[in-house]
Amino acid sequence: MSQPVFFAHANGFPSATYGKLFAALAPDYGVRHLELHGHDPRFPVNDNWSNLVDELVHHLETSDAPVWGVGHSLGGVLHYHAALQRPDLYRGLVMLDSPVLTRVDRIVIRAAKHFGFIDRITPAGRTLGRREEFADLDEARRYFAGKALFRRFDPECLDAYVRHGLHSNGARLRLRFDPATEISIYRSVPHTSPGRPQQLQVPLALVRGRHSRVVLPHHARLVRRVPRGEYLILPGGHMFPLERPQETAQLLRSLFERWDGQRSREASA
Repeated sequence: MSQPVFFAHANGFPSATYGKLFAALAPDYGVRHLELHGHDPRFPVNDNWSNLVDELVHHLETSDAPVWGVGHSLGGVLHYHAALQRPDLYRGLVMLDSPVLTRVDRIVIRAAKHFGFIDRITPAGRTLGRREEFADLDEARRYFAGKALFRRFDPECLDAYVRHGLHSNGARLRLRFDPATEISIYRSVPHTSPGRPQQLQVPLALVRGRHSRVVLPHHARLVRRVPRGEYLILPGGHMFPLERPQETAQLLRSLFERWDGQRSREASA
């Protein structure tokens, strides 16, 4: 019987983009996910992402058993906040290039919001004015393949993004992830937390892409305060789950198996 995984995607990347990663976890792990975070009118994007965390918890509560939480970037932070509030919903948590913010980080973010320079310290500024429509899939693929963010994508993951990241809009194709929602998510990045790292009651692994500029050394130091926290590195940048989906799946499998083994030994001690 497969073990339940609940995956949460990065901002702007529908969950179907990660299909190759999900397939590499099957059949031992069954992956559930929301196709698009932040698009349910019951849970509109708000400051500090508390509504997005509520949205995630709402869906986790429908699971028959605690899940392995896996999140990339935005998704990792949502899982982290949810696990602090509802550890009963989790077996363990893996944050894929998602920072656990320090107090200084949060002070800087709060100041950036207050003084109006949040677009300079998040990708919001680069998202403004992004191209939203394309004539067909071939044009879209050529466009994205030429962008630095996508240049190292696994070819199947890039194809999945083009197929699932666009939808028909009359005679043209338009981005499925609403650009205004994507920008709003960046601008409302949390400067608060529902708890401290020391309070997390489930195993946590923070996995950084070796060349990431999002997760930094001081974030690794904070993870070591988590009672069952660890810090790992995989080749690639911030988008490594879509650059190296097979290696990411291998790492997830090894973590889940090890954590399961530790739990079994503790239960029998």
